[in-house]
Amino acid sequence: MDKIVSLSDEENIPELQKYLSTLTDDRLINTITNSALKGKKVGTIIKGIFKGSPPSSTAGANRRLLLYQHCIPLCESGDLQTEVAADIIGLLMLETHTLSGPSLATLASLFVDAIKVGKMSSGKSLELFPTVLTALAACEALSYGKGELSGEEYKKQMINSLCSSRDVPLSSEELQFVVEKVLRMFNKLDLQEIPPLVYQLLLLSAKGCKKQVLDGIVGYFKEQDARQEEESLDLEVQSIPQDQLRHVEGTAILHIVFAIRLDHELAREFIKGFKVMYNIDSLYLCPFSVALLLSVARIQRYEEQVFELLKGAIIKSFKDEQLQQGSKLLQDLLPGHCSVAQMILDTVQNSVFGWDHVTQGLVQLGFFLMDAFGPKPGPFGKATEGSLAVARTPTQQACKLGGQVLLQGFKMHEPIRGEILEQVLNRLVTKTASPVNHFLDLFSDIVVSAPMILLESSSKVTETFDHLSCLPLATVQGLLKAVQPLLKVSMSLKDALILVLRKAMFSSQLDGRKSAVTGFLLLLKNFKVLGSLASSQCSQAISSSQIQVDVHSRYNSAANEAFCLEILSSLRRCLSQQADVRLMLYEGFFDVLRRNSQLASSIMQTLLSQLKRYYEPEQDLLPPVKLEPCITAHGDQVYLQEPLAHLLSCTVHCLMWLQNTRQSANLNADDSDGDEEEEEGYRSDLHAVLESMTRRMIKCELEDFELDKSAEFSMGSSVGVKNNIYAVLVMGVYEVLMEYNFIKANYSKRCFEEIIELFSRYQKLSEILKEKSGKGRVPSHKTPRSLFSMGIISTLITVLFRDNTQSREEALSVLRSNGEFVRYILSVVVQKIQQLDETGHTDGPDGQNADKTFRFLCDMTSVLMWRYTNIPSVVEEGGKKEKRSSLSQLCLEGLLRIFTTCQQRYPDKMAQLLSTMENGTEQDDEGDVVEMNYFYIRQFQRALFTQLSGGEEDFNSKEAQLLVSILSVLSRQLKPLSQQVNLFLNALHRTKKHTPDSAFCKGLLSLLFNLHVLYKSPVGLLLELCQDIHSELGDIDQDVEVEKQSNFAIVNMKTASTAALLVLSQVDRVLDEVDWLIARKKSQTASDKLGCEATQTAGQQDPVEKAVALQLGTLLTALSELVQTALLLGTCTITLLRELTRTYTILTTLVKYYIQVCASQHGSLPARFEKLVKLSGSHLTPQCYSFITYAQVLAWFSCADDKKKKRRNDVNTGASAKLLRETKAIPNLIFSIEQYEKYLITLSKKSKVNLMQYMKLSTSRDFRINAATLDAALQEQDDSQEVSASSAPQEKSRDKQAVLLICLKFLLKTN
Repeated sequence: MDKIVSLSDEENIPELQKYLSTLTDDRLINTITNSALKGKKVGTIIKGIFKGSPPSSTAGANRRLLLYQHCIPLCESGDLQTEVAADIIGLLMLETHTLSGPSLATLASLFVDAIKVGKMSSGKSLELFPTVLTALAACEALSYGKGELSGEEYKKQMINSLCSSRDVPLSSEELQFVVEKVLRMFNKLDLQEIPPLVYQLLLLSAKGCKKQVLDGIVGYFKEQDARQEEESLDLEVQSIPQDQLRHVEGTAILHIVFAIRLDHELAREFIKGFKVMYNIDSLYLCPFSVALLLSVARIQRYEEQVFELLKGAIIKSFKDEQLQQGSKLLQDLLPGHCSVAQMILDTVQNSVFGWDHVTQGLVQLGFFLMDAFGPKPGPFGKATEGSLAVARTPTQQACKLGGQVLLQGFKMHEPIRGEILEQVLNRLVTKTASPVNHFLDLFSDIVVSAPMILLESSSKVTETFDHLSCLPLATVQGLLKAVQPLLKVSMSLKDALILVLRKAMFSSQLDGRKSAVTGFLLLLKNFKVLGSLASSQCSQAISSSQIQVDVHSRYNSAANEAFCLEILSSLRRCLSQQADVRLMLYEGFFDVLRRNSQLASSIMQTLLSQLKRYYEPEQDLLPPVKLEPCITAHGDQVYLQEPLAHLLSCTVHCLMWLQNTRQSANLNADDSDGDEEEEEGYRSDLHAVLESMTRRMIKCELEDFELDKSAEFSMGSSVGVKNNIYAVLVMGVYEVLMEYNFIKANYSKRCFEEIIELFSRYQKLSEILKEKSGKGRVPSHKTPRSLFSMGIISTLITVLFRDNTQSREEALSVLRSNGEFVRYILSVVVQKIQQLDETGHTDGPDGQNADKTFRFLCDMTSVLMWRYTNIPSVVEEGGKKEKRSSLSQLCLEGLLRIFTTCQQRYPDKMAQLLSTMENGTEQDDEGDVVEMNYFYIRQFQRALFTQLSGGEEDFNSKEAQLLVSILSVLSRQLKPLSQQVNLFLNALHRTKKHTPDSAFCKGLLSLLFNLHVLYKSPVGLLLELCQDIHSELGDIDQDVEVEKQSNFAIVNMKTASTAALLVLSQVDRVLDEVDWLIARKKSQTASDKLGCEATQTAGQQDPVEKAVALQLGTLLTALSELVQTALLLGTCTITLLRELTRTYTILTTLVKYYIQVCASQHGSLPARFEKLVKLSGSHLTPQCYSFITYAQVLAWFSCADDKKKKRRNDVNTGASAKLLRETKAIPNLIFSIEQYEKYLITLSKKSKVNLMQYMKLSTSRDFRINAATLDAALQEQDDSQEVSASSAPQEKSRDKQAVLLICLKFLLKTN
């Protein structure tokens, strides 16, 4: 030892090398060990050995490795002093970089093996390990197995080998430390190093810390996704390429799913974590966790559980979003919202990076959502017509999300296209008992997005065609409309469809034949004959959901013409079938003519020959139509066989369109003389028929049709049914002839006089029909749907109200002077808009064309608005004396239906509708649109205030209600926090009209509430209304005089009950919000205890807790006013009892929350909560018991009255039984109060605060009425009635009320 030290100090390196070469390894090791144990000169010896062992020589390199191999276990032995071991490790670290690659690999293996077997107990030498790994990574190549690895790769193998330390015995604390350490290293490692580390962590999780491992992995990838999104917005080079990140995520998902297959406890932990955490915006909610969950769903035992979990998370997300959007309070408290739906769509987008293990789950999820949340069948299994443009309810949004998932999946992933298409078509075929609109929409979107891909699976579509005759008509129509683009490019598909349709034409089922007509008409519309007018000329806009395909390059015009004529010959067979089939044909011919004008001759000849079968050619005979062939009888049953009015309407529309188009197009060069003569022939014939019909229908009296006042119209007899059918046919003919004469009149006074003559006949028949059908117990008359087209109605109201052309004045005065005709036209406007709202389309030309229909709506809105604002209702005749709507009311009703329809069917065009109302020009500026909207709100608002400012006799309740409804619809277009909302609210608050009309009060208060919740919480408003209601109805104790309140003049004696019901409905809405907030806080408390500690120790109350306390405090004050109010027994009383029950239930939930908080940490209760408990105990609970007594006394007297009526055989036993049933709300209220007090006692013990000091327990819990007292009181009443038997009825009523009050006071005092 001394010689090594002396040679080292003398710097005699050659001698030192020579001496060290003479020492054996054992002697050298003993020398180092002895000096280390003694703590003398060990550092100098090690330095000397390094000096005498040059790394360039083999002997020197081996000696250095021997030194490391001996010193590392020596330091870990625990025999050395701490300072000595630290000096040794420090010297070794300084020379590590001089070691050769194989030596470094040997040392690294030494460390790994020692760690695995647990020899690194002290951990002193572990400081050297990172230095060894760093030096190892710098090596160029190292031998590994039979090959070579770079130093970096070798280092990774060492790390992986170290991480697979499953067999290392670790305590729970040590395991948690290791997991946390590894998870913290995630952000320091390269992205490609993450999957192996994830795999090793999952293996390590078999020992425990499963939740921690899963949270860490999910949290890491959520953070990476967020960083990726931020970088994509900065338009800078991304630090991590997106595809690389997605591939790493996909690999990690595979590792986790593999681990879950081996360890089901890991799966349960993951699903449990997701289930708990989706209640709040938390860690598990990210695209990575959704993708992982869908991959887990491939394991059969978890499939149902996973999809039910996702279903609950999705519907809850939509419900929470809807709740937040409807409440300013929730928006302020929780501005952000975690959308599960968006995460699922992000998962679909991410799955394009090779996530094949996720795509199958996405397909299953999409169909699961569409099946679970699709539209349900209506009454008697009927589906509601049409589909709304916007998904509004959470279930509709969930169904739409399922469709989006499937559509995006179809576009992105070729392997799943066949499965998606097959399942969609299977559902169209099998779900005949329920609506399939959502699947039809999805199929149509698939066709539009990938028509050529679908052609590869055309066999599946062909198989579906085979079932057409068995499917509901609505499904057939939607399916054929969806496949229309495919028919234009696939000959085989078209041929298959034609074959199926020909078979369906002879089906025994009516729906099968109607399906055949639908299909043939669709083909006629879409296979144009060359030479037909362009679609721009015929004003036919093809739906945006269809693809424009030019078929002339594939099919020649001659083939198309032969094809269309062949179809027309097939359709002519329908003219001998049932009325429904004929009706479909008549409604479709017009669109076929516009798309294929070259078929005009065939179509018009067909219509003319059919019309002549029911036309009386003898000009002197009346009536001009034969009604007998239009009906058929089967036994005693009478049916409509020929919809004559629709036949005539189709003929008129086709004739007039053809005439106008021929004139505008000036077609003469290519037309042969034969064609011109043929066309002129049927046109002149049809005009002659229509002119003759007009002339003779004017001459006809109702007796000519056997439809005079003496005719029978009862629907219970075959004669009555026949007469009803005749009446509807004749009225339809009158309407069609009115439209024909208006179109051809060119503002001729004579033609307009004929229109009025036709209308007078129509009106007379309509009045008889109403009179006769309304004589039964239930009026059976329903106004038949008008045959006026939407376009002609729009033109009619325009010329009636806004046409100021001087040359037309004389002719138009004929129409305008007939008030009944004007009223009738306005009623048809309302009817047409109602049909559009309910079904999405109207009858007649352009009824299916959404763009033209919207244009008509704009025109009608402008006219109706001008008519209402420029002609006061007071100048109208027959204002209030007649029991029918005035013209102003009809205008308002039309405007209301237009606004409602536009919001439902054209939500994106509402601004366009408003901007074109005044001057017909569109405004694109959003600010201008908002101002325009508010401009019309102010106009209707002024009209409403004008109504309210008049006297009682001038107040028109119906008109006021319509105005309120219009304001409600238009107010939805305002931005919640805009100045317009504030001004509107202030204007509503200024309403000072004392109106006795409950319906108007209900509408106005509903409008006020709906606006108020978007501006701020409505609890203050509820308190003011409750004070007004209490003031108007009085106190339950007659000795108490209530202070007169007049916050809202609209609340009076006649409207107070209606206002109370509205207030209680709003109370329920506020309780929903409070309950949601408490549930959210409870979830946060359960998942994150640190949050609770911060809330309590900071000395400031959590904002959510503060808001809950304030809301409930004001609500309790409002309810205390209502429970002291003398409400009448009935719906109002029972609703109040139920809301009180719910209030106490939510108070109990809040108490349980604070019990949970106190259990997790110790701290004082918030002062606001203590005030809330005090308020409930002092102001509400005692009043509840008094109100319960009051309600039971009222119920008892009502039952007593019923018994007396029963003795007189004048009793409504149903009302009595209902009263007894409704009193069950009282025990529920008592139970909820007692539960509240029970948990208050528990909270008092937990928090060491005596909360029960504020509660006054009732002395009486038995609510049986004192029978002796009531018998005595009733006996006095009977005696007084016997003495004064001749008293007036009102005196008897006062006596009864006096007895009731005596008993009530007695019971209140005894309690």
